[in-house]
Amino acid sequence: MSTETTAVVTPITGRIRRIATDRPWTWLTLGWRDMMANKAISLAYGAVLTLAGWVLALLLFEMGTAWAILPATAGFFIMAPILAAGLYEVSRRREAGEAVTLAEAVAGFRRNPTQIAMMGVTLLVLHLFWTRIAGLLFALFFGINFAPSLGQLPLAMLQSEQLLPFLVVGTGFGFVLASVTFAVAAISIPMLLDKPEVSFLEAATVSIQAVMENWRAMALWAGLIVVFTGLALVPFFLGLVIVMPLIGHATWHAYKDLVAR
Repeated sequence: MSTETTAVVTPITGRIRRIATDRPWTWLTLGWRDMMANKAISLAYGAVLTLAGWVLALLLFEMGTAWAILPATAGFFIMAPILAAGLYEVSRRREAGEAVTLAEAVAGFRRNPTQIAMMGVTLLVLHLFWTRIAGLLFALFFGINFAPSLGQLPLAMLQSEQLLPFLVVGTGFGFVLASVTFAVAAISIPMLLDKPEVSFLEAATVSIQAVMENWRAMALWAGLIVVFTGLALVPFFLGLVIVMPLIGHATWHAYKDLVAR
C-alpha cells in the first residue's frame, strides 16, 4: 500500500506520494481498462501514430538518409509523452464521468495550450539534439562516405570494426538523454491537462521529484515502456496501434498515483 511523503511540492500541485515498487503493473491494468472502455478512440489514436511512423520512415528512405531511421525511432520515446496527450484526456474524462469522443480527446490540448506547447517545444529540442548527436556519432565512427543502401546497411555495419565502439558510445549518450527526458516528462503532461493553472516548469519539477522519490518503481515503469514500445516497433510500427494507447492511459494513472490532490 502506498503512503504519502511529507514533502510539499507547491500549493498548486500538491504532495508526492511514495508508491510500491510493483505499482506500474497496476497502471497497465487500469490503462487496459480505459482502452477497452474507449476502444474506437484509443485504437484510432494508435493507428494515426503508426501511420505517422510509416510516413517518417518513407521520407527518410527517399531522402537517402536511411541511417537516420534508427535514431528517429529512438527519438519517438522522447516525443511520445506529448503525442499521447489526447489519451490522457480520454482517461481524465472517463474518470470524471464525462462523455468522450475523438474530437474531445484531441481538444484536450486546449485545456492548457500554452504550457503544453512549451513542454512540446522542450521535448522537440531534446529530440532534435539527440538526432544531431546520433548523426555526428555515425559520421565520426563510420565516416561521411559510409552510405550503403537500406538493405545493405545492417551487414555493412556488422562488418565494420567501428560497430562496437559506436554502440557503446551511442548507447551511453542515449541513456543519459533518455533518463533526463523520462524524469521531465513522466507525469508532467498529464498534470498540465489536469491542472490548467500549472506552468510547464512546475509540472516538470514535480515530475522530476516524483521520479526521484520513487526511483525503483519509476525505473520499472521506464523499463516496461521501453520493452513494450520496442516490441511494438519491431513489426514496422504496427504494435503501436495497441501499445501507444495502453501506455498513454496507464501514464494518466501513474500521475494520479504519484501526485496527491
